[in-house]
Amino acid sequence: MKAVKTIMAAALLGMSTSAMAQATYLEANGDTTVFKKHVFMQLQGGAQYTLGEAKFGDLISPNVQFGLGYQFNPWFGARIAVNAWQSKGGFNGKVHDGTNGNIVYKYKYVAPTVDFMFNLSQAFCGYNPHRVFNVTALIGAGANVAFSNDEAQNVAASGYKMQYLWDGTKVRPVGKAGLALDFRLSDAVSLGIEGNANLLSDKYNSKKAGNGDWYFNALAGIKINLGKSKKSHPYQEPVQPAPVVENKYVEPTPAPQPEVKKEEIRRDIHFKINSSVVNQAGKDKIKELADFMKNHEDAKLTIVGYADKNTGTAAYNKRISERRALSVFNILTKEYGIQAHRISYTFKGDVEQPFPSNDDNRVAICVGTAE
Repeated sequence: MKAVKTIMAAALLGMSTSAMAQATYLEANGDTTVFKKHVFMQLQGGAQYTLGEAKFGDLISPNVQFGLGYQFNPWFGARIAVNAWQSKGGFNGKVHDGTNGNIVYKYKYVAPTVDFMFNLSQAFCGYNPHRVFNVTALIGAGANVAFSNDEAQNVAASGYKMQYLWDGTKVRPVGKAGLALDFRLSDAVSLGIEGNANLLSDKYNSKKAGNGDWYFNALAGIKINLGKSKKSHPYQEPVQPAPVVENKYVEPTPAPQPEVKKEEIRRDIHFKINSSVVNQAGKDKIKELADFMKNHEDAKLTIVGYADKNTGTAAYNKRISERRALSVFNILTKEYGIQAHRISYTFKGDVEQPFPSNDDNRVAICVGTAE
């Protein structure tokens, strides 16, 4: 299916840009907001069109959908969705007595599926917890449980040829692909519309067509986040190291006071253009910083992010320099367990250029100091 291939391509491209999607968003109050995993619930209702030979309007029926899911990161989530109510089938042509007719019959179904959801807005435009409008692609599969096919039985009894006529309860696999548009009302509540296409075997509508049977759902409803979807780290101004005081020998003191010595480490973490992803060389340097912090319990570390001046706008360079500083901060705190209060970070954008070479200014400069 072309729709499935398109969604999978979008998913793979979203994975390649996941680092940008998880970049922090600087709020007006000075807090750095980061994504938090959470559970969500959806309640939706709408209409279904079952592909068939009868008039378009005659093949529209009501349906509802309930979903319970989990958002793993800003751009990827999964849900269990249960879609149900009514499907239709029909004929538009000559009936058994030779006259023209438009015959429609309905039957009931319930279709639980597992859906994978890819937030294209967060993947391609960057993580923003306050974005009002989000576009999400979805792909899923599950089972369709159909029952109450009495009207089709009556149509067949009146003379229509229905080679795949079924009775009782039938369970068939179903595939799904679709697109959802969500409008954020608050951190917890969004309103949205969803369209999805569902494909089953040819035996769903009781008629033989030589290809699969389709139904299409148009739904509108509410999405509720169960729990917090974001958290904030307080922004910290860099700690300025105290100046070294020189103690001079003055007569007639018996001996000079020992000079206060400080141990210091500096590592420069360089980045590729338009990136805040730490490469292996940078990770090795961060490990050296972590070892220094663990070996000196009183040590403090300052991280300053920069961007080169010759590419990007000043506003963009400010944001990416912040992400570079935060990438180093997150590795030190999350992977090496360095306490956050011992580390301060800031960012300069392209206002300051610490190196003469333009490319070298895509950097986070880290300085650790211990007594």
